[in-house]
Amino acid sequence: MNENAALPALFHVSYLISAVLFIVGLKFLSHPARARRGNLVAALGVTVAGLTTLASLWIPGSGYRNHGLILAGIAIGAVAGSISARRVAITDMPQMVAMLNGFGGGAAALISTVEFLHAAATGRHPGATASASTMFGCIIGSISFSGSLIAFGKLQGIISERAITSVLQKVVNVVLFLGLLVAIVVVGAGGGAPWFLGLLGGALLFGVLMVIPIGGADMPVVISLLNSFTGLAVAATGFVLSNNALIISGTLVGASGTLLTMLMCKAMNRSITNVLFAGVGAGPVAGPAGATGPAKAVRDIGVEDAAILLANVQSVIIVPGYGMAVAQAQHAARELADMLGKNGISVKYAIHPVAGRMPGHMNVLLAEANVPYDQLFDLDAINPEFEHADVALVVGANDVVNPAARHDKSSPIYGMPIIDCDKAATVMVIKRGMSPGFAGVENELYFMNKTLMLFGDAKGFVGEMVKALSGSGGGH
Repeated sequence: MNENAALPALFHVSYLISAVLFIVGLKFLSHPARARRGNLVAALGVTVAGLTTLASLWIPGSGYRNHGLILAGIAIGAVAGSISARRVAITDMPQMVAMLNGFGGGAAALISTVEFLHAAATGRHPGATASASTMFGCIIGSISFSGSLIAFGKLQGIISERAITSVLQKVVNVVLFLGLLVAIVVVGAGGGAPWFLGLLGGALLFGVLMVIPIGGADMPVVISLLNSFTGLAVAATGFVLSNNALIISGTLVGASGTLLTMLMCKAMNRSITNVLFAGVGAGPVAGPAGATGPAKAVRDIGVEDAAILLANVQSVIIVPGYGMAVAQAQHAARELADMLGKNGISVKYAIHPVAGRMPGHMNVLLAEANVPYDQLFDLDAINPEFEHADVALVVGANDVVNPAARHDKSSPIYGMPIIDCDKAATVMVIKRGMSPGFAGVENELYFMNKTLMLFGDAKGFVGEMVKALSGSGGGH
């Protein structure tokens, strides 16, 4: 409702305060050491905005009705959100992020739809800005909602992680896109509710068809992109409702999500169009080593040998990946790092921007295990140090450490900047088996002479190494 414009000045000041808190919180989120504080500051901003809106419900002439329904919705959402956030496993965090992001886009689309239907029912003719904002919020919010649900399905394993592509699907996408353009023109020219509802349905379908052809390896980029879509939809809703807090917060989310998407594409040396339309991951998954040619030998070692090796080195760089999250091995890895540190061994962590299933997944994983922030290094900062490292310990990472990205032009990951762990004196890889990563390609790292494979559960394996090191008293 545009009645927000008539609220007392105190309410607008409160919205401004909440917007400032959003900005400060986002600034804090730019560094791992301040991320928790930034999240709390941003949450405080949401609380201020929410309380301000609740207070405005009882302002005479505000136009708000159904107060009980509004309060019930807030209560149900608060309880459901609190319970799900506390119970979600760290491995399922990407799914939760995708789901919550989708709900934000869906809420924006619903508000835009209700505003249009209300205006049509009352014979009110919104201005050009309001009309454009309503359509934009509806389309972008709907795409974010349905696309995020598909992303959730792929991450959860409900839908195949493979890129599902076909010629018919591409034709349908083009036809649907043209149909959306026609509906936009008709609605803008005064088309009624049926056309707007058609726009809503078409956008929902387009979101599904947009994400279905994208493989699981690209889900971090998709989540980031859809997050920016949600922000833009919320900003558009702010224009519809004349709410400055929504405009500012939505714009911040849209801008930061867009920048993060660009950075992640750069980290993979791919364009956003390649991520969305190339169908990477649509082919058959490569089999284990030797499945399509002569058997390749790997060097595997046991826990005791691995512990003895680690006890007699000067520096170790740990490279975490999604396999660490699956095995819940982050706490064991921190215990190992602490044990090595007590023995005078330098320990650092190498973080790849697209490791895991969502942006910053490895940072969240290690923060949950209370790994010191000063031990975390990004790709550009840590790569020069591998040439001087004694051991690169890879725990669950795959595609982001594959040397084929540098020279194999036929590989789907060719050109992607990788973590240069193959340049360390010795490479130790903890892995359940020889299965490929999300890109479905064999990892050359496993077959190098300097690579030692430790086959088994990462949590158990690292835990056994900690015990072995503790029993030996270290090598220093």
